Amino acid sequence: MDRNGGIVEVNEAARTLLSGTAGGDRPSWHLPDWLADAHRCVTGGPSTTCAPTRSGRIGERMFEAFPTPHPDGDVVWWLIDDTDRRLAEETLRRAQERAAVLAGVSGTLLSSLSVQTCVEAAARLAVHHLADAAVLISPASPAGSDRFPVTFARAGGPVTGTTRTVDPATVPGLAEALQGLPSVPACWIDPGEVPAWVIPQGFEGPVGSVVVTPLPGHGVPDGALILLRSVGRRAFAEDEEAFAGLFAARVGAALSSVRVYGEQSRVTALLMRELLPPALGTVHGVEYAGRFRPFQDSERIGGDFYDVHPGADPAEETLVVLGDVAGKGLDAAVLTGRVRNSLHALRPLAHDHGHVLGLLNTALLTSPHERFVTLALASVLRRRAGRVRLRLTSAGHPPPLVLRADGRVEESGTYGDLLGAMPSVSFRTEELVLAPGETCLLYTDGITEARGGPVGGELYGVERLARDLTGRAGMPAEAVVERVHMLAAQWLGRGRHDDMAVVAIGAPRTGPLAVVDGDGHADRRGGADPHVGEDVRSPNTHWRQKRTRRT
Repeated sequence: MDRNGGIVEVNEAARTLLSGTAGGDRPSWHLPDWLADAHRCVTGGPSTTCAPTRSGRIGERMFEAFPTPHPDGDVVWWLIDDTDRRLAEETLRRAQERAAVLAGVSGTLLSSLSVQTCVEAAARLAVHHLADAAVLISPASPAGSDRFPVTFARAGGPVTGTTRTVDPATVPGLAEALQGLPSVPACWIDPGEVPAWVIPQGFEGPVGSVVVTPLPGHGVPDGALILLRSVGRRAFAEDEEAFAGLFAARVGAALSSVRVYGEQSRVTALLMRELLPPALGTVHGVEYAGRFRPFQDSERIGGDFYDVHPGADPAEETLVVLGDVAGKGLDAAVLTGRVRNSLHALRPLAHDHGHVLGLLNTALLTSPHERFVTLALASVLRRRAGRVRLRLTSAGHPPPLVLRADGRVEESGTYGDLLGAMPSVSFRTEELVLAPGETCLLYTDGITEARGGPVGGELYGVERLARDLTGRAGMPAEAVVERVHMLAAQWLGRGRHDDMAVVAIGAPRTGPLAVVDGDGHADRRGGADPHVGEDVRSPNTHWRQKRTRRT
């Protein structure tokens, strides 16, 4: 080209590219504006500031132009076909954008553990990134029926959901998508065949382009996604259909994960219900109260447990069990559940504590768990005049305490071997009677081995527990349990602790209490105290004597 922009010479490649037409003595060439502007910049003189290279489109191709100036003012322009590189860069850019979109979609969908919230978010994101409207059809509920949850979303509108009767055959490609088969190409779907129920209320236009794609889940389809564009917009291109498939795959995976989580949560809650301590109350005229505190406040289950198995009628004994499985958390709770089930099955043999504990010991020795268990058993039967007869057996467990009506605290004389450690075990059962207003307290070592106090490392201990309960005659079973846990918590402060479980068995009061002396001893009006005549000079006298004998 000369300095004035006239074409002096073209080679064969340029001739083909510029598609010149004959006109007078010299052909006329279709020179693109961007190249003419670049030439003027090059020939405009030293004061003209232009980029040394220019690029632009000629026909359907992209070119980059490089000038070689000659001393006479002519410029040779070399045009380099840059189309493939530009297409590769554009493809890479779109892929990066779509990858970012898909990552954002997954993060948004998986941030919710609710199926309904996940479905609504998926429909909203589909409208934002892919279409003018989206319809998400979830699997039939119940399975095999023609009732499908359907969620609608459109640009600028709300997301709505309903459950309706759907015939998948009325929507091209829907039946295949709900079965998890590959989607039907959009060019095969006639938008005019889309039934009216698919189109969200407020959708502008008639439908101009439709994509129907499955939502693949974990091994099974998780529904289908229908994307709609109005007539005024460009129809879905092939790469957009492919992207819609990737989008649907992310949605299906997220929905499937949320459903699996929901099912696992439901199963966990069902199984957890069997592991949680039961609610206790009055059974056959005897008060029962219990409380469990796991070693971590975030936990709900652990290695301590208790159960009350009522007799068929008031004339039959009620079996009370308090136990402690070695370990903490879920692992210990699994064995706890097995022990509780075993004891429930052995309930008919409860008249013989030694037999029950021997059978349980054998079962533990043959189980895959290498954990031992300590237990306290109490067979409870209410007798005349509101008295309650107890048979207590300890298997490696702290002996129960008895809160007498005169304020004294006694330690029962039962003892025995722990279970699941030795093939041969022995036990000593003790029988005692609770007068009205008296309570028997069963507790795990998490109470007495709680470390705290003024220096922070001292055990709470059995003697301190007995001393703190002395003089608390006549308290309801629920109040005794609450007080024990309060005392242990105060001793612990913010220190760590083991699982804690307490069960109180109380003979209900039959009359008002009267204070006998300043130490908190109490008697009942209208009834004789079974312990009248014993040494009551100090509330702890009997405790110290019995503790000394056992030592």
